[in-house]
Amino acid sequence: MFAAAEHRQNWRETPLPGALLLRGFALQAEAELLAAVEAITAAAPLRHMQTPGGQRMSVALSNCGALGWVSDRAGYRYSALDPDSGRPWPALPAVLAELAGQAAAAAGFADFCPDACLVNRYVPGARMGLHQDRDERDLRQPIVSISLGLPALFLFGGLQRSERALRVPLGHGDVLVWGGPARLRYHGVLALKEGEHPRLGAQRINLTLRRAG
Repeated sequence: MFAAAEHRQNWRETPLPGALLLRGFALQAEAELLAAVEAITAAAPLRHMQTPGGQRMSVALSNCGALGWVSDRAGYRYSALDPDSGRPWPALPAVLAELAGQAAAAAGFADFCPDACLVNRYVPGARMGLHQDRDERDLRQPIVSISLGLPALFLFGGLQRSERALRVPLGHGDVLVWGGPARLRYHGVLALKEGEHPRLGAQRINLTLRRAG
């Protein structure tokens, strides 16, 4: 197990019912996480997938775990195989599963065991439109999102796309967990601003862990 995160005043935030933001929680495993991302993307390179409507996604992505999230003209879905290579996705590193389990437990979701991790790479200008995560079988399971690199503005909307979204700043090492009443809220990321992170350069890496199967 990781050592407990260093205590800091107000390091836990509750932006919405069912959501918990743990500021700097992933910094305890920074080196292991960066090594894991490097290994994952070496085995399953980042790529820009297409939406069902034929649009190229501005965010480059890959996956690890038993299931990987994919998008193309046929729609959004999970697949056990990387469509680019025809091989299984890289295994989910223990550091990711353990960190996600700890964060989920802190948010009140005990025994969270992810089987899918989406690796998103944002460069300046890249964004993620408002959407719901509803391709998973058990919607009682939470979502755990780990931020590395440049800061971003996360959008937390409502249960309807038209509802006004709350803006939540996310920085390097922050972990956001949402489930329960927040599980099906629309969410997204505003266009990444120009910048240079001392460890990752001009990019943001987001690791989103789910129980998909």
